[in-house]
Amino acid sequence: MSDSPTEGPTQRSATRARHAALLRLIREGVTSVDDLVSETGVSASTVRRDLARLREEGAVARTYGGALATEPFHERSVGDSARVRVEAKQAIARLARPLVPAGGRVFLDAGTTCGALARLVAADESLGPLTVVTRGLETALALADAEHVELELVGGRLRRMSHGLVGPLATLALERMSFDVAFLGADAVDLLRGVGEPTVEETALKEQVAGVARRTVVLADVTKLDAAAPAWTRMPGPWTLVTDATGLAASEGVEVVAP
Repeated sequence: MSDSPTEGPTQRSATRARHAALLRLIREGVTSVDDLVSETGVSASTVRRDLARLREEGAVARTYGGALATEPFHERSVGDSARVRVEAKQAIARLARPLVPAGGRVFLDAGTTCGALARLVAADESLGPLTVVTRGLETALALADAEHVELELVGGRLRRMSHGLVGPLATLALERMSFDVAFLGADAVDLLRGVGEPTVEETALKEQVAGVARRTVVLADVTKLDAAAPAWTRMPGPWTLVTDATGLAASEGVEVVAP
């Protein structure tokens, strides 16, 4: 990390200490500027300046109103994902629930946030008769006993990390389907690039689903925003992001639903 030539040794030492403290807090989950100001006791302008320096060095990634520590892409297993940010995923599911059309036909993706929405759908008989198509094992299990839901699973090969079905059988099934709303999970989200995933195979499938849906809704918590991903989905039209991130402004073609 380079130091400003105008800083003396004492100032450089203080700057390094602040940067180390900020990185520690960010890695512990303190990500907003306001919270970082509260934790460090320095001014908001100093925190923003430090975050800008850390972003230049690649130590943190920009978020809306704060920062996240940058890490190499690492796909979590569905079991690991189920143990992190549980309350945030439940909150996102509650925000997304009004977007589920009663009596409609929806696609509900694999993943733990979509699984949280599936549990709300399973408990709400007023939505029936509702048809839900999924490629996710946990999503299917959450809806298996809901009598007001007609449940359909696409075929395909199981990805063990995500418990999602992919491959030619899934593609073939989706070619013959259409949806009022498609709810997609994501490993990464960028308002300009779309949805990021571990494989081109998964991004192609999500792109296909979005192409046959009247409305596409992406469910993603704040840790997914501006995260890295090996492959990206090109969204075929306007879409909606439901997230727990606050202060996130809508972008062209992207509606944002947040607390």
